[in-house]
Amino acid sequence: MSGEKNVNRRQLLAGAALAGVIGLNSFAQDPKRKASQEQPLPSVKRAPRIATSTYSYWRFRPDTKLSIEECIDLAANAGFDGVEVLHIQMQDESNAALQRIKQRAFRNGIDLCGCSTHQSFVSPDPDKRQRNIDHTIHCIELAYALGIPTIRVNTGRWGTIKSFDELMAKKGIEPILPGHTEDEGFKWVIDSLEKCLPKAEECGVVLGLENHWGLGRTAEGVIRVIDAIDSPWLQATLDTGNFLERQYEQYELLAPYAAFVQAKTYFGGGTWYTLEIDYERVAKILSDVNYTGYVSLEFEGKEAHETAIPRSLQMLRKAFGE
Repeated sequence: MSGEKNVNRRQLLAGAALAGVIGLNSFAQDPKRKASQEQPLPSVKRAPRIATSTYSYWRFRPDTKLSIEECIDLAANAGFDGVEVLHIQMQDESNAALQRIKQRAFRNGIDLCGCSTHQSFVSPDPDKRQRNIDHTIHCIELAYALGIPTIRVNTGRWGTIKSFDELMAKKGIEPILPGHTEDEGFKWVIDSLEKCLPKAEECGVVLGLENHWGLGRTAEGVIRVIDAIDSPWLQATLDTGNFLERQYEQYELLAPYAAFVQAKTYFGGGTWYTLEIDYERVAKILSDVNYTGYVSLEFEGKEAHETAIPRSLQMLRKAFGE
């Protein structure tokens, strides 16, 4: 009796499977089915997430250098979606400290979405360039330990103007090192970044080359490096506050390359200068290239962060349609 039941069950399953195949084939060959059934579901266009850099709370002022953990708490309480870590603000790089930072972010329900590092590859000294390569690789490993998917990197600058205040007064323009050429400088940068890429790929950390003075002062300079290397692990970090002329033209040039965006605000007047930035226009430029990544606030004004950062967040939320 049980054998008969098993046979009947096998026959039933076989019949059902055959019916399914027939039904599937009939559906695939049915000329009357609606065209909409052939179309993929439409994607929902999502607004960028809004983060803040820990730099927004410090701004290189001796009286406001908070710990990374304190910045995470403040960012979460303000309502940000993520935090970008300023590397030189880190007080402890031990693995235990890194895991505490990661846990703090997790407890606050906030992403660690970026890390801003400092380096300069613009030097005729190969040993100096190697030290900066080693430093960048170290920062990639820190980001990996923190679960951060991208780090900001710089080309570096000639260093012929020693004072940063003076450099800002000259709008970031400095003379080329005597005896050298701009083409040499770009070669040093490209060769150095290429040596960082294997570690970036291994760790899954995108290098975001920022328009940050030096050879990366213009969108054209950043793009020259990115195009020369042509790797998915080197993209751009677009800083809205570092284009001091042709602002929107340069935003449009760099936007298609952007893996990360930093948004400057200047409530209370800028530390070095103040730019008028139309963030609704910036949002449109980014939307036109389907950018849906992070926009990270870099508050660089003189107003107290307790009031300026919430005001900045409200402005960015409104501009980016959240």
